[in-house]
Amino acid sequence: MTTPPPHGPEITLRPLLPEHLPAVLELGSRVYDTDAMPYTGWSLTAIATHLDASVPACRVALAGERLAGFVLGSMTFEQREDWGYLEWIAVDPDFQGRGVAGRLVEDCCAALTAAGASSVVTDVEVNNTASAALMRRHGFTEGVTVTLFVRPGTGAGPHRGGISLPHFARTGRPRPTHRDHR
Repeated sequence: MTTPPPHGPEITLRPLLPEHLPAVLELGSRVYDTDAMPYTGWSLTAIATHLDASVPACRVALAGERLAGFVLGSMTFEQREDWGYLEWIAVDPDFQGRGVAGRLVEDCCAALTAAGASSVVTDVEVNNTASAALMRRHGFTEGVTVTLFVRPGTGAGPHRGGISLPHFARTGRPRPTHRDHR
């Protein structure tokens, strides 16, 4: 899947392979604010879990040999075996505004739907308006808002107790039907 570039090299989507791991880990470390969602952690394990999943729904966007973005999705969403999960998506700031994120979302959702997902869900932090708009443009609707409650620990170590943490929205995408030709 390729798109003629408005400027710069052509961007091509490919399946995530082990040789992409260092670049994916580095890009994620640059763009993710895990303080916004402290119950998640960006790590090699987060990537490897998806790479090792039974459904190949992880993609990289490459501009020549350079990583322009990635998406990590799988058929593992809590207790729902029939739901796909688009868990991580990132686009290098140098490539934002060129449709890379939208292509990654569509490709990941197509792979999950082909694998039998009745819905694809994702989490969007409430202040991340760009990601929320991206998901809406690609057929996601707001499902449920969850408030993360934090109880201060009693240990002597540092903790985040007593601070206000942002809400996040969990969104779902309905499975395409033959009637709507999606």
